[in-house]
Amino acid sequence: MTSSGPYENGSTIMGIGVSPGIAIGRAFMTEPGISAKKIILSDDQLGYEQERFRAAVARTEEKLRHVREQFASVLADYATLVDAHILMLRDGMIFDRTLGIIGAEKVNAEWALEKALRLVEDLFAKVDDSYIRERFTDVRQVVDRIFCEFAGADKLPEAIDEKVILVSRDFAPEDILRMRGRAGFLTEVGGETSHTSIVARTLGIPAVVGLKDVTGRVAGGDLVILDGSAGRVIINPGPELLRQYEERQQQQQRHVLEVAQYAHLRSETSDGLLVRVEANLEGVDEVKQALEYGAGGIGLFRSEYLYLGCKDNPGEELLFDTYKQLLSMNAPFPVTIRTFDIGGDKLSVDKTGKASGFRGKMEKQWSSEANPALGLRAIRYCLHDPAMFATQLRAMLRASCFGCLRILFPMISSCCELRQVKEVVAGVQEKLRGDGIPFDDRVRFGVMIEVPSAVALADTLAREVDFFSIGTNDLIQYSLAIDRGNELVAHMYDPLHPAVLRMIGQVVESAHGAGIEVGICGEMAGEERYLPVLLGLGLDSFSMHPLAIPAIKRMIRQSNAASVQRLAERLLDCDSSLEIRKSLRDYYVRHYPGLTV
Repeated sequence: MTSSGPYENGSTIMGIGVSPGIAIGRAFMTEPGISAKKIILSDDQLGYEQERFRAAVARTEEKLRHVREQFASVLADYATLVDAHILMLRDGMIFDRTLGIIGAEKVNAEWALEKALRLVEDLFAKVDDSYIRERFTDVRQVVDRIFCEFAGADKLPEAIDEKVILVSRDFAPEDILRMRGRAGFLTEVGGETSHTSIVARTLGIPAVVGLKDVTGRVAGGDLVILDGSAGRVIINPGPELLRQYEERQQQQQRHVLEVAQYAHLRSETSDGLLVRVEANLEGVDEVKQALEYGAGGIGLFRSEYLYLGCKDNPGEELLFDTYKQLLSMNAPFPVTIRTFDIGGDKLSVDKTGKASGFRGKMEKQWSSEANPALGLRAIRYCLHDPAMFATQLRAMLRASCFGCLRILFPMISSCCELRQVKEVVAGVQEKLRGDGIPFDDRVRFGVMIEVPSAVALADTLAREVDFFSIGTNDLIQYSLAIDRGNELVAHMYDPLHPAVLRMIGQVVESAHGAGIEVGICGEMAGEERYLPVLLGLGLDSFSMHPLAIPAIKRMIRQSNAASVQRLAERLLDCDSSLEIRKSLRDYYVRHYPGLTV
């Protein structure tokens, strides 16, 4: 939700703070500002104009591939998003249509591209499903890049001498990857869990999104204060306010240096409660960073990116080699590998139908679904394609001899579904034994608790598995009926909703009642402001992005288990988020000075 008002000799705009930190700098407007003026061409100019368009697309494609190669080792997850944008460049809705308009209407490429984009926008606007409508953003991001090529400009020029705050209607994930060294960024659209926001948090770039008309309210060169925690943007502040924020910025920088010393200390409370702090990873290349930041294991390895990163189906040997390397590098720490977990709600689908292998098969399925978020995804897809599922399980089990493996099944919604999964696992194990292929019989199996039905059945599910892992991102989304990426309702996505806390408490109680561990791997796990609550609710382990580990360890060591347990009991009796936050603020003033919620 966006609001504005006067703020000590400046003006303030409130948006959604998606990446914490205070940034102070001059605004740099990054919109290409291309005017698609219509120019009528002669017949002998049409071939040249079409070739000019093809060349612009080719240059855009080359730059995107360079970005992908440059940052694939940083965030393997988001390489797939860059791939999706590369595919869109050649999509018939834009590429072929633009060439057709140039030839049929005898107009310049800029005008033809703008018209093609408007036609695509009209098509998306007629779709009832909000998720599909929102995918137009991806198309617009790709077209903006082509316009930059026409203008001979780059949306993010390299030659900027100072740490500016970048301002745009929107940024693509690949833009964020190139922002390291900038102060921060502001956008008109976006939500807390959009890919752009997640990349910003991962790289530690302060950001506020969902700022209505920010490109019209901020001018290039304006002095801007960006508070990524509060979602506040202050334009041209007065001297006293600027001094206050400069002091807060310095305090935050000192905080980062202070928590770094906790990376390799035990994650133990002051009264002796030991919990595990682990890392969420997308690629083997991130293991070194996780260990450097003090991870006591891998709490979530997102194995689906091995599939999406391959042009064709990944074979058993490729999967085995990756899992073997992952387990060997982390031994003796435990490694939790989640089986394939993705659906059309999580990836921009290639509409050309030209994608090959596994990706092509998935995209054909997803494009036919009216509501991908409630469709054939995660464990449902695995059971729908048992051969793919069995291949992945074989690779995991074969690799289990090289470390401490835990296998996690996502989006389990019923006991019958879980028993189907266990039958497939038993069949794979029997086949491996028959083939004389060794694997570790002590591999532990767990389920992700991320839909309300799994919470309701937690006591029954706990008797069927070795551990639980709570995926708060989806649990909150499905429980509160909130689309996390929709800026119109993103402010309603509330981790401290009383229903959310009670569900987490119920899951913990069911798990411990059955004698199994329960961890949390959603974004809540890596946020200091939620740690006392989750610790008090009884979570046994926390898995997060490696960069968050030192700060979370510090919070754990500053906490008293008995005290936060009493806090959690009080919060479970609250009937509103406002009441919960008030209780937390009062508690934090006494126990964690400087921590806000």
